[in-house]
Amino acid sequence: MTDATFIEYLVFFAASVMMIGGALGVILFKNPVHAALGMVLTLFGVAVQFVAQEAHFLAAVQVIVYAGAIVVLFLFVIMLLGVDKAADLSIEPIKVQRPLAAVMGVGLFALLVAAIAKAGGSITENNVSPSTRELLADDAFNGDSNIQRLGQNLYNDHVFAFELTSVLLIVAVAGTVLLTRKWPKDTPMDGAS
Repeated sequence: MTDATFIEYLVFFAASVMMIGGALGVILFKNPVHAALGMVLTLFGVAVQFVAQEAHFLAAVQVIVYAGAIVVLFLFVIMLLGVDKAADLSIEPIKVQRPLAAVMGVGLFALLVAAIAKAGGSITENNVSPSTRELLADDAFNGDSNIQRLGQNLYNDHVFAFELTSVLLIVAVAGTVLLTRKWPKDTPMDGAS
């Protein structure tokens, strides 16, 4: 087994463990904030799998849209609905939580170093085969051209649907704020006295 194959297996299995652990966290954690963080771990594992398959644009979209925006929206709604329990930070729910966090941090750092070491010389023109060089020169297969077409399609052809979706999300958040507001007992909810 070559070093490159070993690193590919290592990245695949590490990302798979991340995804399975995060998915189990979503199901098993009783605290909704911890469950949402388990979802973030799962989504980062999927992004690592995309990078391993050289789908860098999908990995970036996965992190920015799902792990960034959607989970933050979930956390915003969870916090807004009120997790009223005060957490005592001196008590750890899992006894080995801090050593496990240290091991995970070292493991993630090692994966980052291995990925950088593997990609060190791979972005040179000498490593590209002649047939791949011809495909890259062709406009139809150029990655920048595809991203430009996607942007033009989304922001020119479907701009109304895009803006309507943003308004829908704002209305949903405003409705959540209104529904979860704690009204005084002597004040009617509709504001009429």
